[in-house]
Amino acid sequence: MTPLLGAALLAGLGLGTGLWLLVSLAPRLGRPRLAARLAPYLVDVSAEARAMTTARRSDPLPVMGAVLAPLAEQGQRMLAATLGGDRVIRTRLRQSGSAVTLAGHRTRQLLGALLGAALGLALALLAAQNGAPLVVTAVAAVAAGGIGGIAATDALLARAARRRSARIAEEFPTVVEFLALSVAAGESILEALRRVARTGSGELAGELDRVVQRAAAGQPLAAALAELRDDLALPAVGRLIDQVLAALDRGTPLAEVLRAHALDARDESKRRLLEAAGTREVAMLVPLVFLILPVTVLFAVWPGLMVLQLGF
Repeated sequence: MTPLLGAALLAGLGLGTGLWLLVSLAPRLGRPRLAARLAPYLVDVSAEARAMTTARRSDPLPVMGAVLAPLAEQGQRMLAATLGGDRVIRTRLRQSGSAVTLAGHRTRQLLGALLGAALGLALALLAAQNGAPLVVTAVAAVAAGGIGGIAATDALLARAARRRSARIAEEFPTVVEFLALSVAAGESILEALRRVARTGSGELAGELDRVVQRAAAGQPLAAALAELRDDLALPAVGRLIDQVLAALDRGTPLAEVLRAHALDARDESKRRLLEAAGTREVAMLVPLVFLILPVTVLFAVWPGLMVLQLGF
């Protein structure tokens, strides 16, 4: 197969799929039959009416999905056996707040590998037109593109998990102080969690709302908190939940525990700010050197230059 023929096949396949999708979205002409108009009112008593009202798909995506499903499952198993890291992926998915399951992320990895391999093949075809050996270049480009696609998918997930974990860390001191105030006012820990979940609007408040919902559904509060600790795997949240569980188990006053933890959380937040400022000293010098200092020099020198030009 020549590079030109391969590019023509890919272009023809894309064009045919796009035309099929456009034709499937076109409205049907003609007046609906009487049976089609009566079917929505007979779905409770007629199986034929239910079959007629069921949405029918004419686009090729479900057909392609059904045909390629065994291959996709085999690819997911190969990725899981080769890469591993199921526990890390579950933790990152939970930290990022994504509703995607582990199988869904494996599918994303597979799609990323396919897209990367297709891009590598396209680059190899372009390189072959300039005289490069087609087979060696294609194999290397496809392998590099597949690995790069998988790495890009994992990098995007890790980035989303880091960003959401950082937002939870920023909200943590305020949430702990609110919990301490609520418990000190006489509320139970469950009522305090419910108040924070109802009043707050951040990521941590949403996580506490899930804990309250599980407790309302019948799950013990200690089990729900322990599940939150294990799912998020954040040190600050884990320490807080451990102290709350220990206080509930031993009968220690929760108000004092939460107040002490709130002070620790504030100190930890200040320490993180100081560390961030210390690591970004060079970046903080950029506006000083390139913006503030030139303006200051200009204000100091400009009057003297004007006096010299005027001859005073």
